[in-house]
Amino acid sequence: MSSRARLSEDEITAALAALPQWSREGDSIARTADAPDFPAAVRVVVAVAEQAEALDHHPDIDIRWRTLRFVLSTHSAGGLTGLDFTMAARIDEALRAESAA
Repeated sequence: MSSRARLSEDEITAALAALPQWSREGDSIARTADAPDFPAAVRVVVAVAEQAEALDHHPDIDIRWRTLRFVLSTHSAGGLTGLDFTMAARIDEALRAESAA
């Protein structure tokens, strides 16, 4: 799932079912997670940045001490695409690698 074509509502619902930590916020999906500590949170951001560059798809990231918030949307498509869900899965992997919940 890496297409930049805008997804239908049914496709979005199905994709969100596979990513239970993510929620819909209008034309975006978002997730908040707590890392064990600030250095772990920064490592997650670095890992996500590498994936974002590889996919050429960059999430909004907010870091507050050990709390991370990620927001994804494909602005050029005017909503959610497969690329958002691919990036969300990679963010989940980076969080798991640092034991963030």
